[in-house]
Order: sequence, then structure tokens, then C-alpha cells
Amino acid sequence: MQQLRRGAVGVTVATNPFVSPCDHVVPARLVSQSYAVPIKHSLRSPLENNRRQRLSTRAMQREEPGPGQESVWDYPRPPRLEPVPERITVELGGKVIADTTGAYRVLETSHPPTYYLPPKDVDMEQLKPSSGSSYCEWKGSASYYDAPGKPKIAWYYAKPSSSFTQIANYLCFYPSKVDKATVGGETVKAQPGDFYGGWITSKLVGPFKGSPGTMGW
Repeated sequence: MQQLRRGAVGVTVATNPFVSPCDHVVPARLVSQSYAVPIKHSLRSPLENNRRQRLSTRAMQREEPGPGQESVWDYPRPPRLEPVPERITVELGGKVIADTTGAYRVLETSHPPTYYLPPKDVDMEQLKPSSGSSYCEWKGSASYYDAPGKPKIAWYYAKPSSSFTQIANYLCFYPSKVDKATVGGETVKAQPGDFYGGWITSKLVGPFKGSPGTMGW
């Protein structure tokens, strides 16, 4: 009988570093239904994990921010939630489906911010609830929305943890899955790898987690 590893939150979890409870949303397509894999196929010793992380981090060369810029390596962990003064828009299918000045962003070490938009400022008729869910150790259980031809285009937390109650039911869009997303009028770029959903603007410097070889950052 194969053993399974138990996570700190009391659920059986995958020990593969690509499919694990972590400090960010794990897209549901990458998480098994049971959140479980046999240990013998995925568990490494602590020494091996530390060695891999040291090698991965050693290859990272921090970029120094210029005037008016932020480094994602100055962001905290655990992540921090803060209101966004800029206007945020999202376009899909040739029209604006979200337009708000009441968004929040989540800042976390090595990641471009994720932006959470209030549902009152989103055209919810363009979206429908999706199947599946994922888990974030900081924010809790996430659910998803689909758009026509765009599965899991956004996620939200119906009952987030106490540190993130301000964004209950707020939507966070994957910038790679929409036609256009803007922050203060600037069109954003998607975080590398199409895994985490961060929004990159010219005010950010990295390097950013998400590209091949950065999973240990």
C-alpha cells in the first residue's frame, strides 16, 4: 500500500514541487482531484530539495529598480494586500468587461502583482462558474470562472483567510487569457509560464518567477 504525504492544512497533498500547496494559486488544471500522489514517485530528501533550491536561486540575477520602479524581490512573504489607486480595465471579445478604481493587488516575493477586481465593476454576464478549485496556503480555497472559449479565465476566493477578507469574491484575471488588461492606462504583460497569473508593467523589475528553472525561487 502506497503512502501519501499529509499537508499542514490537514489534506493529502502532492509533493511534486509543481503541484503543491504554496504561496500562490495553483491552477486547477495542474492539481489532481485528490491532491495526492504516491510519495515514492515524488518525495525528495530535505537535503536534495535545499540543493535544488540553492542551484535555482544562484542563477537568479536581481535587477535594480530605477526611479519609480519596484523590484518583486522587495515584496514580502507572506504576501501583502493593498488597494490600487490606478484605474484597472480588462477587455475580452472586443469590449471592456471590467473597469474599476476599486481594485486590490497582492504583492509576493518574486511574483508580479495579481489584481483583484470587485464583481460590481465586472460584466458578470460574460462569465460563468467553472469546475474545479485550487488551494493557496495564504488565501484559502479558490474557485474559477470561464468565458466563451476561455476556460478558467479568472479566479476568486469566496471565503478567503482573515488577512484577505477585503477581496472576498473579487475576480483576478489571467492576463494571458484576455484580449487586453491595463493598469493606469498601460497594457500589462503576463507573468512568464502562464502558471501564476501575475500582471507585469513597466514599473516592475525582476527577474520574475514562472520561467523554466525558476520554480525553486
